[in-house]
Amino acid sequence: MEYLLGIDLGTSGTKTVLFNLEGVPVASKTVEYPLYQPQNGWAEQDPLDWWNASVEGIKSVLGESGIDSSLIKGIGISGQMHGLVLLDKGGNVLRKSIIWCDQRTGVECEEITQKVGASRLIEITANPALTGFTASKILWVKNHEPDVYEKTAHILLPKDYVRYMLTGEFATEVSDASGMQLLDVPGRKWSDEVLAKLDIDKALLAKVYESPEVTGAVCQKAAEVTGLKKGTVVAGGAGDNAAAAVGTGTVVDGKAFTTLGTSGVVFAHTSKVSIDPAGRVHTFCCAVPGEWHVMGVTQAAGLSLKWFRDNFCNEEILAAKGMNKDPYYIMDAQAERIPIGCERLLYLPYLMGERTPHLDPNCRGVFFGLSALHTKQHLLRAVMEGVTYSQRDSLEVLRGMGISIEEMYACGGGGSSPLWRQMLADVFGCPVKTVASKEGPALGVAILAGVAAGIYASVPEACCSIIKTNPAQNPVAENSAEYEKFYSVYKSLYPALKENFAKLSSL
Repeated sequence: MEYLLGIDLGTSGTKTVLFNLEGVPVASKTVEYPLYQPQNGWAEQDPLDWWNASVEGIKSVLGESGIDSSLIKGIGISGQMHGLVLLDKGGNVLRKSIIWCDQRTGVECEEITQKVGASRLIEITANPALTGFTASKILWVKNHEPDVYEKTAHILLPKDYVRYMLTGEFATEVSDASGMQLLDVPGRKWSDEVLAKLDIDKALLAKVYESPEVTGAVCQKAAEVTGLKKGTVVAGGAGDNAAAAVGTGTVVDGKAFTTLGTSGVVFAHTSKVSIDPAGRVHTFCCAVPGEWHVMGVTQAAGLSLKWFRDNFCNEEILAAKGMNKDPYYIMDAQAERIPIGCERLLYLPYLMGERTPHLDPNCRGVFFGLSALHTKQHLLRAVMEGVTYSQRDSLEVLRGMGISIEEMYACGGGGSSPLWRQMLADVFGCPVKTVASKEGPALGVAILAGVAAGIYASVPEACCSIIKTNPAQNPVAENSAEYEKFYSVYKSLYPALKENFAKLSSL
């Protein structure tokens, strides 16, 4: 039997999964590592922690499975996007990586917008200047740590540092590179114009591949420390959401997925490049060669429910412990008893500001319509409904861009809730499915590795062969009609409150 290896480099840890060629996990290992916050709003990690976690994960799955490593035909790597890794001429790490959630680069974002031009930046990179993206991090180091920048010979993304340690190659691929704000997203290549205007030497950047292409092979040094066989091919892989798309089969037009994790994502595949001129959603190259994806982001999706659980649901937490159940299981049962619309109570999930569609860091969470009638259970369901409406906001932007969505998958912790999935189906007005595998990005990059190794002819063909889905939850017409009334009110609240959000933030 032959195998594929998927490595998923996340923010809290790296998950390494060994799959057979049917996509069934054979062995899995997750290794955690710290996040460093030297100042308020800063977020850094040590790239060597990622590599050490990958080595430990690989050795663990090889040991657990007992297979000969020569049976692994390909390796794929997924990773947290946007992180900045700086290496010197010898390939040594120069400083900790400034990662995706770091917020120190507001001034640099203004610098990028001024130098490139707001509309031109979106035309080329498909996105406005954002603190999360890599370009502003590069300029921050250039502006604040010139001695470090002077020594820099290579700029990599997190997963591409692990690739370098595995193969000795400086390489990236289009989906992850799209989040650097240096890529010509329609053209799928580095933008000479943006690089020139920001005075960043293209020689510092890695070679750009398509996601299922071979980018290198396991080198002797990596083989010795991991137990992998020298020469095993390493695919381009993908950024985390692009990898999740492959892992759910969202690789052809008409398919999309909603992730209800800490943040919320509505992600749609498109064979034609489509860019929102207002920059409300992100357009990136996807893991299917020559195609793209568009995604809207809600900052506090599952975070809203977790906030409610942690602050108001101690009884449910204790009861769940006694029943050996997840607290969310009990919370779902309570929310299900409340009617649609929560007897005229709405929730705006702006605990962390908002990205799609408002791009407003000042807005905050709101319960609207609260009365003496309402109980904790009403507020609980209102939180779930409000997050669902926020995801609908993202969906409406995508539909307005002409992106067809006929089939929706639900992912993340919230996607495991039948109640929340039914809300999505009713509010979106389309069937909502889950996939049988829970491995997501790790499976996605294993599939890409299978294509790179020649086991599958294409990414869509591989997904068709491997991805299995559970029965869909279909929208209920009368539910959809009822939700529509409340969604109409929900949409009107942000414009009415926008000015006051700004005033409140300045107090």
